[in-house]
Amino acid sequence: MLNQLSLKRIRQASLGIVLALGALANSLHAQTPNFAIIAYYAGDDKAIDGYPVEKLTHIIYSFCHLKGNELAVDNPQDSLTIRHLVSLKARNPKLKVYLSLGGWGGCKPCSDVFSTKKGRKDFAKSVKALLKTYGADGLDLDWEYPAIEGHPGHPWKPADRPNFTDLVKRLRKELGWNHELSFAAGGFTEFLEKSIEWKRVMPLLNYVNLMSYDLVNGYSTTTGHHTPLYSNKAQMESTDHAVRYLDSIGVPMQKLIIGAAFYGRVWENVPNLNNGLYQSGKFKRGVSYHAMGKYLMENPGFQDYWDDVAQAPYRYNAERQLFITYDDLRSVALKTRYAREKGLGGIMFWQLAEDIATQQKTGTATGSAEQAKGLLDAIFEAAK
Repeated sequence: MLNQLSLKRIRQASLGIVLALGALANSLHAQTPNFAIIAYYAGDDKAIDGYPVEKLTHIIYSFCHLKGNELAVDNPQDSLTIRHLVSLKARNPKLKVYLSLGGWGGCKPCSDVFSTKKGRKDFAKSVKALLKTYGADGLDLDWEYPAIEGHPGHPWKPADRPNFTDLVKRLRKELGWNHELSFAAGGFTEFLEKSIEWKRVMPLLNYVNLMSYDLVNGYSTTTGHHTPLYSNKAQMESTDHAVRYLDSIGVPMQKLIIGAAFYGRVWENVPNLNNGLYQSGKFKRGVSYHAMGKYLMENPGFQDYWDDVAQAPYRYNAERQLFITYDDLRSVALKTRYAREKGLGGIMFWQLAEDIATQQKTGTATGSAEQAKGLLDAIFEAAK
């Protein structure tokens, strides 16, 4: 029979196991909460009040930049915006507010600063201090791109890849697990294969935000879908292509956030072949989703099309030789359901201020019956 000392030891061991499992469960919950709906936000402190932030789990303020080796808020207006975003927790107590470094064209010094131990240490300490100052919950790294060419003229080198890993390690060491940490990943093959040491960084992150948009970008002289869900014979790059690649190399799917675009891209001088899809052309401009209706009225003659394979909408104006690739209510809902069905961490988008605000929803923002709701509304409904 067991004596009293043995029973006591068993009870203590059992208690230790329970506590350890509880700590593990809490840690996993902190890293992978229920389905995330994440908004990048590049507006001011006033525009945000026109959007249903109750439908979000995260807002990522875009962007902060480097000042020397430190993360810095650019100006007093940006500071006011960040404080207002944090105050939105009164409307949505579960809301997480991140600061973000960089963005397209916003990370020119990143390769040099993060190439040194001192640079990474100084940066991590400044992040911790800034998060405390604003009461923010985490940081998103939007370095476009480590180890491959990004914005024209921005330095990059192969060593960026391990340096990025060391940066993430330093940040997690400084922040602990009380703050969240993510990064924005290019959704195209070259980035996925060359920029990141995935197996080394993913255990340290809460999320990776897959920029599965701009897959046909402003430098392209051929039209295509800039944010398709699936690949087709003419276009390999897609949301699903990136997801399957990351899954194949062991990236935890519950930490993967796919991206939607709250804007379209317009090409001009596009010949009237295949309704403008996969034809030569010149990038003309971007159009916010909330401004799409106005753009269509100013350029009459557009016809709507749907690619059944790519699961992506597009528009073509034969008279004016204009082509638009974009996300709409149908495509963002399909992406959201895809993320749910694949067990992904959630969906994010660039960016909230380009959606239809509440006051616009009775107007003609999109030029169609879609005017009754915004893209965030469609995502929220599809995520249920």
